[in-house]
Amino acid sequence: MNLNTPESWSEIFEQEFDTNYFKELEKFVNSEYDNHQCFPTKEQLFSAFNYCSFNDLKVVIIGQDPYHDIRQANGLCFSVNDGMKHPPSLKNIFKELQSDLGKPIPESGNLESWAAQGVLLLNATLSVRAHEAGSHQKKGWEQFTDAIIQYISDNKQDVVFLLWGGFAKKKGKKIDANKHHVLETGHPSPLSANRGYWFGNKHFSKTNDFLDSKSLKTISWQCHSCEGKQTFRFNEVNS
Repeated sequence: MNLNTPESWSEIFEQEFDTNYFKELEKFVNSEYDNHQCFPTKEQLFSAFNYCSFNDLKVVIIGQDPYHDIRQANGLCFSVNDGMKHPPSLKNIFKELQSDLGKPIPESGNLESWAAQGVLLLNATLSVRAHEAGSHQKKGWEQFTDAIIQYISDNKQDVVFLLWGGFAKKKGKKIDANKHHVLETGHPSPLSANRGYWFGNKHFSKTNDFLDSKSLKTISWQCHSCEGKQTFRFNEVNS
């Protein structure tokens, strides 16, 4: 897993790549991809950063780990590849978006267009073995993504962090709430949403209200496939 660091993220990425834990994580990930079917593809492991540069970052949404069924995961949390059926959590995200902003539920569940506008769609764990949820947890990814969140908190101002569910709220301990705008609610999964912990949170309008109050360009939450990808990307080859 050889990585070329995009310039806007180079400081934190190069710092983490040089640590012992990340070197062990690399060995683990290479072995898993060599010996098992894993998601997303190696090329998509760092899509969250490929689509959202540090300089353009306005919003962070934190997920847990990638979808583990075939062709679903594309490296962005809660997002699926074009043509894939919307998973239950994504269905509830779109229902809340429709209720909050009156936006029609999109045909595609690909959230690349959000990322291209400055929304970092970050899973805490960036890979998973096929059909085995959580199989790449506690191997080093969480330490890496903790460092990313800490770096954003320390080096940006007025970022909106959307913390959906208990897991994301725990990651929120790395965020300085005096510098940033933190919104919390339940997870969009049916288990949480059906108990009244998701619907009505209005996080999409609240995010745009905050950005507008800081004279920042708001997010167009209407989802569609991204036509203008970032020019930088990670080049990965098998070791």
